[in-house]
Parts: sequence; structure tokens; C-alpha cells
Amino acid sequence: MLKKIAKNTKRKKRHLRLRSKVQGTPKRPRLNVFRSSKHIYVQVIDDISGSTLAAASTLDSELNNLESAGNKEAAKEVGKLVAKRAIDKGIEEVVFDRGGYIYHGRVKELAEGAREGGLKF
Repeated sequence: MLKKIAKNTKRKKRHLRLRSKVQGTPKRPRLNVFRSSKHIYVQVIDDISGSTLAAASTLDSELNNLESAGNKEAAKEVGKLVAKRAIDKGIEEVVFDRGGYIYHGRVKELAEGAREGGLKF
């Protein structure tokens, strides 16, 4: 009998491989992305202290004007919002952690929105 491996299991494996190479420091924290079917979430994380420095998602009250939370336009707005919050805390450079997702679609738009907001990675 064939065993089909779930897509999320493969994604988690890719994420672990990526995390062995990418680490957030206080100077350059990690910009982590989680994507669900309805929403997208992003955090700026300092891995050494184990703390979240800034976060944003499509569930934030500042983004209530979005038509849909699961599309590329919403992801771009979340990227701009997290960039604004990170810059307010004095963070300008980050390391991008795509979370095992392919750099395409909503993940790519989030990254471009964060770059437009002023983050460098």
C-alpha cells in the first residue's frame, strides 16, 4: 500500500532545513512567515533571547479595510505593517525565513511589502 506524505509534513521538513542555516540575532532578527488558507501571519523574532519583537497578520484591526484576507494584496499590506512596526522599534535589517513555503504568490508579496515598508533583507 502506498503512503502519501502530507504537504504540511514536507513543508515542515523544508522549514527545519532552512532553520539550520537561518538564525535571528538582536542585530538582524528573523522575519518568519506562516501562511494558512485564510490568513497570513508574520513575526520578527530574536532567536537568541527567544522573543518576538514585532508581529502582524491579516487579523489585525488596522487591516479591517481589506476585501479578502487570503490574497496577495492582503499579504503585501501585512508586509508593510510589520515593516512599520519593526522600524518603530529600531529594526531595519532582518533575515527572511519563508517558513518552508515556496517564494511565490502571497509569501513573495509579503516580502515585497516589507521591503517597500523599509526593511532590508
